[in-house]
Amino acid sequence: MSNKKNKGVSPVIATVLLIAMVLASGVVVFIWFNQMTTESITKFGGTNVELVCDEVRFDASYDGGVLSLSNNGNVPIFGMKVKIVDKGSHKTEDLKTLNPANWPPTGLNQGGIFSGSIGITGDSIVLTPVLMGTSDKGKRTFVCDERRYGYELTA
Repeated sequence: MSNKKNKGVSPVIATVLLIAMVLASGVVVFIWFNQMTTESITKFGGTNVELVCDEVRFDASYDGGVLSLSNNGNVPIFGMKVKIVDKGSHKTEDLKTLNPANWPPTGLNQGGIFSGSIGITGDSIVLTPVLMGTSDKGKRTFVCDERRYGYELTA
């Protein structure tokens, strides 16, 4: 017969460790699910603002450093993101920042026109509309998907 002492973790410590692991796993899952859900921004009486992007219609031209925009649709365009592409790199600016004097504070309403010097240099620019909607936290802006709604102009 051997005279070894059995060594192991006491049942109390094992229970505490199991509870700690379950709590840690629960927190990780909660944070993961919480980050997957985004706050819903709505427009026009409850329509998700992402679906409203389909209804945005605008024309644009860029000539001699002057950008001209006209809102041809039924959706007010609150702002415009301007992606400046130059020799393989790009940067994105807000049109309100590039020309704050001419951009209307409430955006381009139906039939609205913007024309102003934005003084950028690059190979091309991509214009992406920004819409204003409401959420549980009040008024919020939403940038439409550039790949679907971006309007590319050569500079």
